[in-house]
Amino acid sequence: MEKNEISLVIGSNGQIGKVLTPELRKRYGEEAVLAADLSACNPEYLKSGPYFQLDVMEKLAIVDLVTRNKITTIYHLEEIPFAGGERSVGNTLNFNISGLVNVLDVAKIFSLKVFWPSSVEVFGPTSPKQSCPQHTIIEPATLYGITKVAGEHLCNYYYEQYGVDVRSLRFPGLISHTGKSGGGTTDYAIEMYYHALKNDMYNCFLKKETTLPMMYMPDAIRAILELMDAWPEQVKIRTAYNVSAMSFSPGNLIAAITGYLPDFTVKFTPDYRQRLADRWPASIDHKEAVNDWGWQPKYDLKAMTEDVLYIIGQKNTYNK
Repeated sequence: MEKNEISLVIGSNGQIGKVLTPELRKRYGEEAVLAADLSACNPEYLKSGPYFQLDVMEKLAIVDLVTRNKITTIYHLEEIPFAGGERSVGNTLNFNISGLVNVLDVAKIFSLKVFWPSSVEVFGPTSPKQSCPQHTIIEPATLYGITKVAGEHLCNYYYEQYGVDVRSLRFPGLISHTGKSGGGTTDYAIEMYYHALKNDMYNCFLKKETTLPMMYMPDAIRAILELMDAWPEQVKIRTAYNVSAMSFSPGNLIAAITGYLPDFTVKFTPDYRQRLADRWPASIDHKEAVNDWGWQPKYDLKAMTEDVLYIIGQKNTYNK
């Protein structure tokens, strides 16, 4: 990021936004990063920099923020995720796709750089299960995944047709100690950590052996920043890059946790999310990200477990 760049984080209260926004402000200055979200003003952001209530469906409101604040980069993170998306087809399609189009249109007009997150939910039951490659069969099983496929192609279209410098990552399941569970397919992981620290038995909604690709949030934030810092000629994929860090099952995670908290117990009661997990790849091949802009994860299951348990324990957030 150049010194004179001003960033707008749309969806700053979400899982990624609440971690990315402070990191951007720490690196580039509080006034150089505007936080924005559909919800009312967040006191956390008021202490550290500007915050705006913004509806991404209102294109003129985005234009107003961009022009008044001389925005050069937009991180568009606001979306209806899987848990809410399946309940309202029309709202999800409209918000996730039209909201992205609004951001891309504004980026086209003002020559802005854009980051938008995709997901491994673009893959489906016909995609390879092991080392799922960058270019393969993409037939998603969820509405959320369908909007991500559409979004990837919109990003590529705006790059090819209008030269919009838009960049994207296909994130696996993200694990963050700062956010609560949102009902997603991989949320059992953070739930296990919290239950283990409370010495509560956990009822897992996936089978013990179900292996899925995962990433610890510090690696996800670093991946975003490294991709956005890459020279344009390094970014050879304008749909979305595969990225991953580790793959593990609930059984693997239990073994990692009980190495620190041996009394932790889990029972297994698979629900509707098991069917969704069975359609995901078990592991992701991200060699294009490695080769093009040097991506390398830092956290494996052991390192993540040690870090999460320490941070949650220090903050005592599991008691709140």
